[in-house]
Amino acid sequence: LKILSEITEPTEGEIRIRGRVASLLEVGTGFHPELSGRENVYMNGAILGMTKAEIDAKFDEIVAFAGVEKFIDTPTKRYSSGMQVRLAFAVAAHLEPEVLVVDEVLAVGDSEFQKKCLKKMDHVSKEGRTVLFVSHNLPAVESLCSKGIMLEQGRLLHYTDDISHMIHIYLHGEHSDIKNSIWGNTENEFSFLPFNPMKLYVGDKLGFPIDMPVKNDEDVWIYLEGYLYEKIPALTVGYAIYNEKGTCIYWTYQTDSSEEEWPILNVGKNIIRSKIPKRLLNEGQYRIELIGGINQREWFFKPGSYIANIYLTIKGGLSDSPYWIHKRAGVIAPQLFWQIYEK
Repeated sequence: LKILSEITEPTEGEIRIRGRVASLLEVGTGFHPELSGRENVYMNGAILGMTKAEIDAKFDEIVAFAGVEKFIDTPTKRYSSGMQVRLAFAVAAHLEPEVLVVDEVLAVGDSEFQKKCLKKMDHVSKEGRTVLFVSHNLPAVESLCSKGIMLEQGRLLHYTDDISHMIHIYLHGEHSDIKNSIWGNTENEFSFLPFNPMKLYVGDKLGFPIDMPVKNDEDVWIYLEGYLYEKIPALTVGYAIYNEKGTCIYWTYQTDSSEEEWPILNVGKNIIRSKIPKRLLNEGQYRIELIGGINQREWFFKPGSYIANIYLTIKGGLSDSPYWIHKRAGVIAPQLFWQIYEK
């Protein structure tokens, strides 16, 4: 990105860009800490090739967008990182570059400002200008971008107009249909913990592993086998389930119900299971991740750590209705029942 923005020279090769480039790559990019916010706006505009008259016409709009009116004549070295990002983005977006390069730096701003930035970038792109948006915020990438590229170790892996498919590949890999529905702790690598998980898998009601995909009108169980070395009253183990876009659908532990209904874990080998009700999840592939710890304060297996994962693929069986045959939009697809209400 620094090469694209002409901050760093390439060691080899060349890049061809048509139009003026504005970039926002890190907090305070292009700002001089001793200059005020006002002076930095004019300096940035000049660097981008804008005349003073053009900057004058946009100045009030820039300051209003950034929300730093009270501090516009304060040296930017006194600004918080969030204030610097707000003003830097406002300058970059309002001085009408043909190419706007935005890195993950927007994560510094608050939620409201991030939404405002995404809306502004969407507006800029619809005016026919280019926005190069680099982010780990996958919903933002999907909603904003019309084309996507995937890089690995500096090499181009994929280029596509199908952003949803790109995100799926990023999260699950190209050959995700053959992901395992069984995880086994073959190395016995967690024996140092009070609870050592040995096996996590998707099974039927009799405890046999299920081949993928499964129909949505089938009940499936998530089985967890493990060895308990010592009794810990506050021990919680379970799983988190994520959809293809990485959105967490829910967490669940063996202690979610009232205490008298908890399964009793004894020292030694234990097998516990939890049912995923039929016709709850939508069609698609789901990642199921082992989570657990002591009362959610001390994690043994923290959500997002990818320590133990299995995959559940659902295809078909959405409903008995003749009007609901194909996958609908939405994270879940419960079959709900309607009735006539009579007073």
